[in-house]
Amino acid sequence: MSRYTGPVCKMCRREQTKLFLKGERCLTPHCAMERRAYPPGQHGSNVRRRATGYSVQLREKQKLRRIYGVTERVFRNYFFKASSQEGITGDNFLRILERRLDSVVYRLGFTTSRPAARQLVSHGNITVNGRKVDIPSFLVKPGMVIELREKIANKEFNQQSIASARVRKVPAWLELDDTKACGKVLNLPTRADIPLEINEKVIVEYYNRMG
Repeated sequence: MSRYTGPVCKMCRREQTKLFLKGERCLTPHCAMERRAYPPGQHGSNVRRRATGYSVQLREKQKLRRIYGVTERVFRNYFFKASSQEGITGDNFLRILERRLDSVVYRLGFTTSRPAARQLVSHGNITVNGRKVDIPSFLVKPGMVIELREKIANKEFNQQSIASARVRKVPAWLELDDTKACGKVLNLPTRADIPLEINEKVIVEYYNRMG
């Protein structure tokens, strides 16, 4: 399945929740969920579907996949990897997604959204332990240092993003250097470190159901 390239606000409306795919815009009255809080489509405001067990599982799975912006194949592979690890599968699953480099760049505040973080990484503007890494799916480990390249860090937009990150607070498992666009992975994230309103248990049930 190819990556979705259409209007991202439609995804928020489809999942009936803000996925924060447009950064600061999602916090303003211009957000699509503020103006049209109903599913997209010609009959979106009139159709009322009865929720079933399967539909609840599917919608929760789609919501999480769209938050992190990964394809179904990658998402499913992450689940199988999580289920093969020790511990709670749902927690392992979220931990893997959160450790993606594009997600870490977003959490550190180098950008205001994950799509923007993915672009920043893909364009080679991020270094890990001093070496350029342009793979958004790269999984970080404790002790790694993630830094925004100097020519990008000095741009006003990125400086504003980092300033807002200090206000909204960087997760406890990460550390942001106040003097420059540089962060460090202190440890692996726990479920409490991942502030997402997601019921990962029903996603586990979905994949178990699908076999």
